[in-house]
Amino acid sequence: MMKFLKNINSPQDLKKLKISHLKALAQEIRDYIVEVTSKNGGHVAPNLGVVELTLALHYVFDSPKDKIIWDVGHQCYTHKLITGRRDQFHTLRQYEGIAGFPKRAESPHDILDTGHSSTSISAGLGMATALRLKKEKGKVIAVIGDGSITAGLAFEGLNNAGFSKEDLLVVLNDNEMSIAPNVGALSSFISKRLTGNLVRFIKREIESISHKVPGGENLLSILKKGEELLKVAITPGALFTALNFEYVGPVDGHNLEELIKVLNNLKSLKGPVLLHVITKKGKGYPYAEADPETFHGIGPFDVKTGKPLKSPNSPPSYTEIFGRTMLRLAEIEPKLVAITAAMRSGTGLKEFSERYPERFFDVGICEQHAVTFAAGLALEGFIPVCAIYSTFLQKAFDQIIHDVALNQAKVIFALDRAGLVGEDGPTHHGAFDLSYLRLIPNLVIMVPKDENELQHMLYSALKYPNPVAIRYPRGAGVGVSLDWEFKEIPFGKGEVLKSGKDLTILAVGSMVYPALKAALEAEKFGLSVEVINARFVKPLDEDLILSSAQKTKRVLLVEENTLIGGFGSAVLELLTDKGIKGIEVKRLGLPDKFIEHGDLKTLHAKYHLNTEGILLKIKEFLG
Repeated sequence: MMKFLKNINSPQDLKKLKISHLKALAQEIRDYIVEVTSKNGGHVAPNLGVVELTLALHYVFDSPKDKIIWDVGHQCYTHKLITGRRDQFHTLRQYEGIAGFPKRAESPHDILDTGHSSTSISAGLGMATALRLKKEKGKVIAVIGDGSITAGLAFEGLNNAGFSKEDLLVVLNDNEMSIAPNVGALSSFISKRLTGNLVRFIKREIESISHKVPGGENLLSILKKGEELLKVAITPGALFTALNFEYVGPVDGHNLEELIKVLNNLKSLKGPVLLHVITKKGKGYPYAEADPETFHGIGPFDVKTGKPLKSPNSPPSYTEIFGRTMLRLAEIEPKLVAITAAMRSGTGLKEFSERYPERFFDVGICEQHAVTFAAGLALEGFIPVCAIYSTFLQKAFDQIIHDVALNQAKVIFALDRAGLVGEDGPTHHGAFDLSYLRLIPNLVIMVPKDENELQHMLYSALKYPNPVAIRYPRGAGVGVSLDWEFKEIPFGKGEVLKSGKDLTILAVGSMVYPALKAALEAEKFGLSVEVINARFVKPLDEDLILSSAQKTKRVLLVEENTLIGGFGSAVLELLTDKGIKGIEVKRLGLPDKFIEHGDLKTLHAKYHLNTEGILLKIKEFLG
């Protein structure tokens, strides 16, 4: 029942409410977020944790003149509900509906398209600088979580902001740090007092007269040192104070009166300021509070039980198979270690971390560090498996080149969520990994056609001397049976799944089975199509590819990666370099654009990356 939310069409409507009404509004918002995400899936726990913080920010500041930047953006649901998208909220994460992350094309209140972590401070500092240069009024607020602030980019932004002294407010949303109630209450008391008008007035007056009276400079120095020592002694603000930030907090992130009072105090405070806010992830929904890791990002679920809604006969996911395989490989290879960047459950390594805690390393949201850390382990004789989502490994591109490949460090990269990922959209699609990895010397790239081949590739990667990247898709496997005995895949060798004479389909990874099905359908039209599972994108199986291409004279290349620089490009380069002429080639893959969010079935159909789309291409190719 929406008593207040139904009347909120912009942040200006929010400002008409009393604080007591804001509390009721917060509960309505929580109920609606749970209702919609139970049907559509989404980031439940992060959003439930920032309801009051979001309301307070919009209550005090004037968006979009004041620019609120949501780091990562997976906590923007309340923001979307109160900035004119309430009536569209039921379409959250659906094809042609509103996105699950901030999207500038949706609203002027969405300041930055986000989806990767730790960008808000740097972007916010740029915007704050721009406002000063343009002589425009407005506050820039970067809201960043305790996980995101561990990344190097966040510290680079903090360091530069402290040096430049631009007018930037960083709100640190801390939902992990445990602070005893008495310390929290004392810190909250001091935060409000240190930002209050009276204290600031006294400070300004002392500063103004300090140079006029004997000993004034000493008095000013004592005042400043006393304030800083007090902050360092009773709050976790020493680091931020050292970076030249005015540190304020910790503040209870679910106390609207307190939040609004502190934010009003900070509104006119100039220079770099960090407000430390304590929140509870999953606040208000018991299942999300009890298991915030599961409810960080979840598919549809039952509101009453909190249980995910899954198809009863769905095969295990690639992520699950990866996790199980890692457990088995750890038994036979004592030097195997696992590394992840704050995605223990997301990458399937939770059980590994529990069974082999001394061989598991979660480095936080620090992909660059994860890769170089893995290189260090590898150079000392260990075999690190670095499990990072395809889209997030982009952040460590230089480290893969410089620290792993250049040093020939035997690191195995497990790239989950490769290809299209569905409802999370363009910031999370793993659309570029074949392209950005293929150009790196010494790096082997493997792509399994199914979950059985995935386990064999992981085993084979232990045997190869090179660093190896294995990319696999999000979601359920194909449903094939799993071999108990591991098999070493011949290095750089593909396989012929179906012979034919009219056309060769070279497919890789998730596109192999749709290509095989399309080829079998094509037989009904009298078309003879050969299907090859490439398995390796680097090195290519040159002999197999060239012999098949010269036999059929027509080649269709299919991949779930951008067409620019991917698997298809590799084959075209091979044909060109070998001087092979008279071969007609067509390609199917992702176009040169950022792919929108939506369910996988819809997206695959739209870009012809399914059986029907491949069959249509075969018919067009062969007339």
